[in-house]
Amino acid sequence: MAMASLKASSVATLLLFAVLISLRGLEAQTPPVAPGLSYTFYQTTCPQLQTIIRQQLQTVFNSDIGQAAGLLRLHFHDCFVQGCDGSVLLDGSASGPSEKSAIPNLTLRAQAFVIIENLRTLVHNACNRTVSCADITALAARDAVVLSGGPNYNIPLGRRDGLNFATTNVTLANLPPPFANTTTLLNSLALKGFNPTDVVALSGGHTIGIAHCTSFESRLFPSRDPTMDQTFFNNLRTTCPALNTTNTTFMDIRSPNVFDNRYYVDLMNRQGLFTSDQDLYTDSRTRGIVTNFAINQTLFFQNFVNAMIKMSQLSVLTGTQGEIRANCSRRNGNDLFILPGMEKNDDEKVASY
Repeated sequence: MAMASLKASSVATLLLFAVLISLRGLEAQTPPVAPGLSYTFYQTTCPQLQTIIRQQLQTVFNSDIGQAAGLLRLHFHDCFVQGCDGSVLLDGSASGPSEKSAIPNLTLRAQAFVIIENLRTLVHNACNRTVSCADITALAARDAVVLSGGPNYNIPLGRRDGLNFATTNVTLANLPPPFANTTTLLNSLALKGFNPTDVVALSGGHTIGIAHCTSFESRLFPSRDPTMDQTFFNNLRTTCPALNTTNTTFMDIRSPNVFDNRYYVDLMNRQGLFTSDQDLYTDSRTRGIVTNFAINQTLFFQNFVNAMIKMSQLSVLTGTQGEIRANCSRRNGNDLFILPGMEKNDDEKVASY
């Protein structure tokens, strides 16, 4: 009896040790700050920046918490395509259709663009034209996470706004579709410097928001995707009774408007909405990460924050690159060059050479 008890105790200790080793491998490391960015960038030029944005978004979310997911997704789609330069905010021009016109961006919430522009107006009224639309978008995404129950964190600032939007082909090439499998996700995001833990953590952004039926209908028709839970399938077929419906459903059925780790619990129960979601649990390379995040929300939050900080610094423009837009949806006049700090809160040319 004593020997059996000792054996059981030893097995339990070994299992605990294995779990701790597994979790240790997922410990998040704060990414370095990209050259030209700083955590105190607006300390003197716009010290009230973050207060303005958070207070305004608190008001917005009190009326419609669903807008939080829209702002988070907008930041993702900006950064993955030619870097975090606010190019996704630009309207099309004579040079061609904007990033907004690309298929993956057609379902970005129209109100998200309005919210960003409203934030820009508030910030520029308070601080003149010193803060970029790219920085405002990054801060709005951060506050979308915080104000929906997620972790609070700081992000480096100092991004400049891009002068051009990406082509449709470039946009499509840099935004993995919802029907992508884990191999596609890992390969695509590895090119941007993300490891498998980053990929699984960033996917956790799907813990809030909605999805259109057309994004996952291939898992419902002509028959159920075998990796999908039967009851979940039945419910989705009620929401999406036929191909090409315009209906929507929550991404996370357990806590759709709360930023938490329930998304990973969904995956473990075969209730992930997209192929790109559910395959993270099906694939042996990422299954353990999903499991660890499902049982340890703190671990998920730590890794999500660090992956977000890393993502928010992708190919940023700084210093004299780009511009500070006076309207987030269009470039400034015909300025050839504007010195940092010289921008005003109107469309007049301040300095061009």
